[in-house]
Amino acid sequence: MAATTVRNSFREVGQAIRRPEQLARRWRDRFTDAEAAPSIVVFLVLLANAAFGTAVYGMFMHMHRGIEGMTQGAVLFPLAAGVAWAVAFPALYIINRVLGSKLDFTTTALAASITVSFGATAMLASVPVTWFFSLAVPFDIVRWGVNLVIFAGVGIAMIDVLLRILQAVEPNHSRGYPFIWLMLLATLGAQLFALFGLFQF
Repeated sequence: MAATTVRNSFREVGQAIRRPEQLARRWRDRFTDAEAAPSIVVFLVLLANAAFGTAVYGMFMHMHRGIEGMTQGAVLFPLAAGVAWAVAFPALYIINRVLGSKLDFTTTALAASITVSFGATAMLASVPVTWFFSLAVPFDIVRWGVNLVIFAGVGIAMIDVLLRILQAVEPNHSRGYPFIWLMLLATLGAQLFALFGLFQF
């Protein structure tokens, strides 16, 4: 039974990458349609997917530094991203509630988890680009430029995903603050990345 639940949760995450609004709506409506509701295990799978994607990207982001640098990148990238998410998330929930949001804590957490999982998957898909430029044009300025473009692209995609999810689960609520929240998440993440030396190419 537990194995089936985990498999179903992985399937849910795959569907969430393509149709994130549907997963969020089904969780929001879990008390009125319990049969269609995803398992709570989906939270763990989303965060595990986020950790895996960021770890792999962090590893290849520092492949020019050898095994030691790749190992540090694989550990420090998901650590920095996870700390930034954990610190920024309460602000999303609390201020959204102050502004009149009716979403419960877990639905808001699911929206944020889907967003970061989507972002990590996008980073995982960008690994071949990072790998190619690290080998073909091995200069620090090029690494900076390539990673800056990838981070910006992933950030834009995450903004789109979060706003789509929140629009789907609460159509009549303002979308202004979630955008600001993602900027807060990006700022915290950038500061932690700098603190951990992840931008040292």
